[in-house]
Amino acid sequence: MDTLLRYYKFSLGFTFACLCLAVWYGFESTGSLAGTAEILWIVFVLSILEISLSFDNAVVNATVLRDMSEKWQRRFLTWGILIAVFGMRIVFPLAIVAVAAGLGPLAAIDLSLNDPAAYEAIVSSAHVGIAGFGGAFLTMVGLNFFFDGEKEVHWIGKVERFLTRASDLKAAEIAILILALYGISLMLPDDEALTFIVSGILGLVTYIIVDGIGTLLDQYGGKNMAEGAARSGLGGFLYLEVLDASFSFDGVIGAFALTNNMIIIAIGLSVGAMFVRSMTIHLVKAGTLTQYRFLEHGAFWAIIALGAIMLASAHWHIPETITGLIGATLIGLSLWWSIRHNRRHGDGEQARISPTGSAGDLPAER
Repeated sequence: MDTLLRYYKFSLGFTFACLCLAVWYGFESTGSLAGTAEILWIVFVLSILEISLSFDNAVVNATVLRDMSEKWQRRFLTWGILIAVFGMRIVFPLAIVAVAAGLGPLAAIDLSLNDPAAYEAIVSSAHVGIAGFGGAFLTMVGLNFFFDGEKEVHWIGKVERFLTRASDLKAAEIAILILALYGISLMLPDDEALTFIVSGILGLVTYIIVDGIGTLLDQYGGKNMAEGAARSGLGGFLYLEVLDASFSFDGVIGAFALTNNMIIIAIGLSVGAMFVRSMTIHLVKAGTLTQYRFLEHGAFWAIIALGAIMLASAHWHIPETITGLIGATLIGLSLWWSIRHNRRHGDGEQARISPTGSAGDLPAER
């Protein structure tokens, strides 16, 4: 228990500080115990929402972090979390309002504090573009994991083996995404369809650029292992930041279903984001991904599901509860399947699985 607790000490302390801040803000803004209790409840629900939507994000973060040097791991878990908490949960919604309404930064902050209804309307009006960009990026992250000709471990056997073989068809995952973007755009009004297509293409281009930077840095640093590790760390850092941004879109937009108060949203989502950081550290340090061979698969299927839901949300309203349940179910099933596999085959086979997730000379799971 003490070993488990040490991964979450900082998050628990941060949560306590945020709850104290919420209590103070509740009394200052409402002047009543009932109003304060309501704000605390919303903060709690937002925290759970963020954690449920981002658990798969923690698994993917751990997948990338375990191959990075300790220096770059520390940088992501310090600088990266500052960007995630303050940048994406506070600055990002304000930036949307500033750009969409043609306001300056201070005017956007004033609007969020003094006219939250107008602030919510402006953020919500940008949903189509956000859905296109974030959905496209996440979908590419998920598809790229399965369209891998060297992938030997399979969870959903027939489907994943088919996708592995289909990787011989170059850019097949890009074709799937573009067809999805086009199909959904046909259901939208002309102005929204253009916004959705352009945003989706920008999400695709962003993925290609970030993934390409990581590949180039790896190749460039090949002659010098220390320099290569640092450069690879930079590529991984950029990849993880864009990934976290794409995940946070859904949580920020979904938060308005509970409240349009920027301060309450920032407190609640920040608590959730900090626990995602702790889960990431736990997964990396405890070697959980090596112990449970299908956990990554569940996370990447959850990412594909989240990306598809974000794309579809440009036309249909999909409750955040459903989104969170789908991700949690997929990860839960992959964890249970991993435990069942370990019981059948013993720990010896797990020890021989490489940290990249491939089974080496072991036969693929049937």
